[in-house]
Amino acid sequence: MDKLSGMEMFVRVVECGSFTAAADVSGVSATMVAKQIRSIEQRLGSRLLHRTTRRQQLTEVGQLYYERCQRVLSAFALAESSASELQASPQGIVRMIAPVSFGGHRLVPALSDYMALNPAVNVMLTLENRIQNLSQGNYELGIQIGEMNEPGVVARPLRPYRRILAASPGYIAHHGLPEHPSQLGDYSCLEIAYWLTPNRWELMGPEGELFKATIHGRFMSNQGEALRIAALNHCGIVLQPESVLREDIAQGRLIQVLPGWSYKPTPMYLTYLQDHRPSAKLRSVIDFLMARFGAEA
Repeated sequence: MDKLSGMEMFVRVVECGSFTAAADVSGVSATMVAKQIRSIEQRLGSRLLHRTTRRQQLTEVGQLYYERCQRVLSAFALAESSASELQASPQGIVRMIAPVSFGGHRLVPALSDYMALNPAVNVMLTLENRIQNLSQGNYELGIQIGEMNEPGVVARPLRPYRRILAASPGYIAHHGLPEHPSQLGDYSCLEIAYWLTPNRWELMGPEGELFKATIHGRFMSNQGEALRIAALNHCGIVLQPESVLREDIAQGRLIQVLPGWSYKPTPMYLTYLQDHRPSAKLRSVIDFLMARFGAEA
């Protein structure tokens, strides 16, 4: 017998005053009610009710058990209603992981807008460039750059991740501008240290043509922000995400180099675990981010 169901029946017997009345309310036989109460008494090793032909009365143990059952059932009802509320309206904490550059420059402003629209939702964002397993990391949502191969995960395509080239006005004034990627070898290019081929940039042109440019430079780093600062200090041509360089270009601190070319765009996805009944919180943030960054947006 389910213990919770037994508690409910015991409370019903006490509140209805008899097995027969409790049976009528529950839609079962009085014999079945009596059987459930006897099963509880046998499990506890103590009588809960003094029963006579006219009335029943709680024993001392029965009175204590009745009060504790009320508390348990009340807590259970609260848990059920809380879960229902989470399904009905966006509230709670969204745990999310995203790459450092995209997360800091594009995702944080978007999540700030989302929270302004949904004051009952909080966000816990982890910025990490390593590919993470959502199910192992206790994350509800993720942004992944690159192809997806994690089983049991929904991957919604976002606009491809685009990297562009830029340099400072001072560097360009001294060295000029290349007209084609084949000329990049004559310039100081700021190299990305963690790439397998840091001295090779595979660029895509305005007609979709690809060119593998061999580059050289005097400064290398594993952090995009360090490369951006080096570019601002006239150290050479930088290749970084468009979202990272956009403000510097708009303010004139950097100038886009070879504007018709970019690093071969990389697929990017919004990822989450499969759930047939996602919470209102999760549905709302997914819809918001897809509207902001989705491939069709």
